[in-house]
Amino acid sequence: YARNNGRTTIKFSPGDFICCRTLQGHTGKVYSLDWSREKNLIVSVSQDGRLIVWNALTSQKYHAVKLPCAWVMTCAFSPGGHAVACGGLDSICSIYALSSQQERDGNLPISKTLIGHKGYISCCQYAPDREASLITSSGDGTCALWDSETCQRVAAFGGDSSSGRNADVTSVSINAANSHIFVSGSIDMTARLWDMRIASKSACVFYGHDGDVNTVKFFPDGLRIGTGSDDGTCRIFDTRTGHQLQVYMDPQDENQTASVTSIAFSYSGRLLFAAYSTGACYIWDTETAQTALDLGRQNGAHTKRVSCLGLAPDGSALCTGSWDQNLKIWAFDGQRKIV
Repeated sequence: YARNNGRTTIKFSPGDFICCRTLQGHTGKVYSLDWSREKNLIVSVSQDGRLIVWNALTSQKYHAVKLPCAWVMTCAFSPGGHAVACGGLDSICSIYALSSQQERDGNLPISKTLIGHKGYISCCQYAPDREASLITSSGDGTCALWDSETCQRVAAFGGDSSSGRNADVTSVSINAANSHIFVSGSIDMTARLWDMRIASKSACVFYGHDGDVNTVKFFPDGLRIGTGSDDGTCRIFDTRTGHQLQVYMDPQDENQTASVTSIAFSYSGRLLFAAYSTGACYIWDTETAQTALDLGRQNGAHTKRVSCLGLAPDGSALCTGSWDQNLKIWAFDGQRKIV
């Protein structure tokens, strides 16, 4: 399609994307991050057992919460930015109200706990238009929809033979265009499309990967999904047909497969940001399947595995987190503008 329409690959020079800020404060591997929708805040969690809320513009730490379980794997802001959720090997999704009165030791108390999974919490995400609706994925092979106000599980997805989902679920992504629809990725090498209103069976199964699917993300138009896998590839699928549309293969070394750990799309969808276990972080042209730039080779790049990344809601900046204990904010030409 790209060739037939005369599309050429977008290319960036090393000076186009600049690491304009490094967020230092964690003393362990950073596992997950999320942006708030309106306030330029970032939340991150690390193997040091801390949840930190940062000001992305000033690097100031607003909160540094000591978690009851150090093995935390995921975190997410509520749509209004008033609360953060996190979970990990304790199989519990804990919610912190950022406006809560601090305890004597300066720590924030847990506001709510969502208990019901029988395996670790691998990912969590709030529905973008519903403050109390939260989706979690787990090592027990299920996803769950929660009402965070009542702490009740509203629905469970997968985990039995009828739906076919019985392997660890690694990632979830909610469709911003229709918040009742979400996609999940699993170690069974598939991604699955779900409707929150119909928990009995997945609406579509996406095949093609040869390794665990570590990360999933909806394309901006809500009609396609992106996936990243241990097989070293990212892929785009059409949610309407289930067909694979494009494959993005790590161009560095065919003999050494680098796992894809996290992905994000640019505001327009023309760019795909992909983090890798080798420390690489490619910017892909989604139409031509060619790399535009490797942030892993830039000045100020991470020195270890890039474990997570996320784009600011307005598309003006990218944040990456790494096992080198740091988060980095990248912007086009060092300035916050939509790319």
